[in-house]
Amino acid sequence: MRAIVCEQLGDPTLPLGSGVLQLKEDQPAPAIKSGCIRIRVTAASLNFPDALQVKGQYQVRPKLPFIPGSEVSGIVCQLGAAVTGFKPGDLVCAVTQGGAFAEEVVVPAAAAWHIPAGVDAAEAAGMPIVYGTAELALRHRARLQAGQTVLVLGASGGVGTAAVQISKLLGARVVAVTAGAAKAAYLRQLGADAVVDTAAPEAGGQRLHKLIAAAAPKGVQVVFDPVGGQALLEALKAVAWGAQYLVIGFAAGDIPKVPANLLLVKNTTMHGVFWGSYMTNNYQLLADGLCQVLDWAGQGRLPLQVSHRFPLDQLPQAMADLLGRQVRGKVILTMDSSSSSSSSSSSSSSSSSSSSSSSSSSSSSSSS
Repeated sequence: MRAIVCEQLGDPTLPLGSGVLQLKEDQPAPAIKSGCIRIRVTAASLNFPDALQVKGQYQVRPKLPFIPGSEVSGIVCQLGAAVTGFKPGDLVCAVTQGGAFAEEVVVPAAAAWHIPAGVDAAEAAGMPIVYGTAELALRHRARLQAGQTVLVLGASGGVGTAAVQISKLLGARVVAVTAGAAKAAYLRQLGADAVVDTAAPEAGGQRLHKLIAAAAPKGVQVVFDPVGGQALLEALKAVAWGAQYLVIGFAAGDIPKVPANLLLVKNTTMHGVFWGSYMTNNYQLLADGLCQVLDWAGQGRLPLQVSHRFPLDQLPQAMADLLGRQVRGKVILTMDSSSSSSSSSSSSSSSSSSSSSSSSSSSSSSSS
């Protein structure tokens, strides 16, 4: 099978074959295991941790060589022993601890979910991690209520976008932070009630907490933070009394030291949210949340935002766009090496996509 293999840690934007990432045309397919399903991959989703893992900067470091990628969609083509609930030909999306950037992947059946009718099969690859994270963090950790104000940092990225969308679905007011006019326009189109554009001339070099306070004078009840760094320190100054602070990640690269006095003064609760750890510690909560996300998507209420699509052999360019903050929403990798990438922002929902779950079945078969 075709697969991208990381042979040594380093810069994931270097051309394939330069010593870090290699395109293998004859990589052995993974063996099926009891309790697992084999998926013929239609598409994989690129996430920020994938880039960090190739660079050797992520907390999980697989043994070299390894196939990167943690999120796929495709067609079930083989069942392991003791698997129920799936059959060959089913369209699914799934999460995996590596191995996604390949034509076939084997995943535990518990880590796969049926794709609802009307949801584009390729786009569904981008649903589980970011939308699952946002749903779990907002609904179950912050217990977000209608009418509350949510501050979303890094709002134009994949998980930030998901947080904006789900917050609006839950009836919250959203203050979204980004940098750049195009990203700000994207967030307004997405439904953000207020957008803080730190790159806008009117920002005038002001501190971030001052800009947030102008958009939310009474403070914010929930902070969704996939950025970390100095942004965390600034956001903490803008919270309301009794706020819930959700630590999602550290895209800024710096892990800040939290000033506990700020938590004390405003009775703020800070939550660490690592969605993947729920797979072993509270699977039912994770599974129920993702079922809710997919149900919303099937109803057309939660359209996946895809700004870039690349064929598998253009992974370094996809990595460059991701690390260069050029992405609004999600990056999707398709298995068809002849397809061309699209760098235009896509606001079309999976319900309005030209490929339904039935038509995706045939197209995914031809692309593997």
